[in-house]
Amino acid sequence: MADFNVVMPKLGESVQEATIIRWLIKPGDMVQEDDVLLEIATDKVDSEIPSPVAGKVLKVLFAENALVPVGEVIAVINTEGKGSVEEAAAAGAENSKSGSTEQELKSQDLSSSEATQEKEKIDEKAKSSGRFYSPLVTSIAAKENISAKELDTLTGTGENGRVRKQDVLKYLENRGNQPAPAQSVASSAPVSKSSSAGKTAISLQPGDQLVEMDRMRKLIADHMVMSKHTAPHVTNFVEADVTGLALWREKHKDEFLKREKIKLTFMPAFLEATAKALKEFPGVNASVDGDKIILRKNINIGFAVALKSGNLIVPVLKNADQKSMVGLAVELDRLINAARNNSLSPDDIQGGTFTISNFGSFRNITGTPIINQPQVAILATGTIEKKPAVIETPTGDVIAIRHKMILSLSYDHRVVDGALGGMFLRRLADLLEEFDMERTI
Repeated sequence: MADFNVVMPKLGESVQEATIIRWLIKPGDMVQEDDVLLEIATDKVDSEIPSPVAGKVLKVLFAENALVPVGEVIAVINTEGKGSVEEAAAAGAENSKSGSTEQELKSQDLSSSEATQEKEKIDEKAKSSGRFYSPLVTSIAAKENISAKELDTLTGTGENGRVRKQDVLKYLENRGNQPAPAQSVASSAPVSKSSSAGKTAISLQPGDQLVEMDRMRKLIADHMVMSKHTAPHVTNFVEADVTGLALWREKHKDEFLKREKIKLTFMPAFLEATAKALKEFPGVNASVDGDKIILRKNINIGFAVALKSGNLIVPVLKNADQKSMVGLAVELDRLINAARNNSLSPDDIQGGTFTISNFGSFRNITGTPIINQPQVAILATGTIEKKPAVIETPTGDVIAIRHKMILSLSYDHRVVDGALGGMFLRRLADLLEEFDMERTI
């Protein structure tokens, strides 16, 4: 028999595991190539996973809500449409019930009458409160004697605040040692959390609130700390006169919106200039691997997008140097909408070689962002403001109102020295200042 192992795909350079949200197939089902098998979630993106082959589903090796490492076999499909589901299930029983999967399956197979009754109470409480709990969560809660009222205090890290298995297990680890998440501290006396080695003890004051970081925020935090430990950051700043660009955009934005049905922002121009500068200074479009420098052939620029949850995600605009201004604007709009609608594909967040963080979207003058490893530099674009400036003319200097912005470049000083970083940033500013006001779009 030609049995094909479906594995958990790699969903980003730094992603090592994913959570199975929902299976759309079961053993015995016939599937076609590209049929959706399951939905998964990572800290970066939620995705549908299609079937790589056509055939008969023999095994599903992980339960819903299981956290599965990248590369792990999650299902088996017979490409000839043959095979006994019962035999396959018996043959794979030992493997499918190992590690976290065993815990998941046991949690879903509670048989005691007390646990069943408690689960029914939780289900009824959820219906009345309008909060959804998956069968796995209610089963674990029942087994661990977590009451419905207690479960309601948990902060969920799933979509729309949904409580996941990891939230319940995390709560169980700390149960009895600290106040429940997101509850006010009512005591009038200060409360101190116990601290582990290397951590500062934090005192809680009356009225303080403990809010558990969601999974994405925890991973972002780890990634940022890792980057600061890995790369010695240096930041350079330049002020750019972008009056020509600002006037050009003002002239064309209404026509562009009417024609393309999307807004013309400053970001496509920033992407275009950045791509040109990276081509001239390939040492900034690079990565570090131990004591080796990888000079990237492709110019794939990531850009930070703020989500409704308060977290950030970095979609990647591929081959930015090969796209026109219209092409950059259209692709930028697609990626931003996909990010905010939680519909980015794994490919949309992979392969970045350089990153831009647009502080100007929050009307901040500049910032010093942290490098997105394993890249070696990140650009911050500040807000564009009208300022008085000294302008040289054939008849002498004059003071005029100009559109100015601050650009900052944070770079990895292991491989990008001050000369390279400074020249790149100055070239980028020059490209923006030399923007052709007569160009069409």
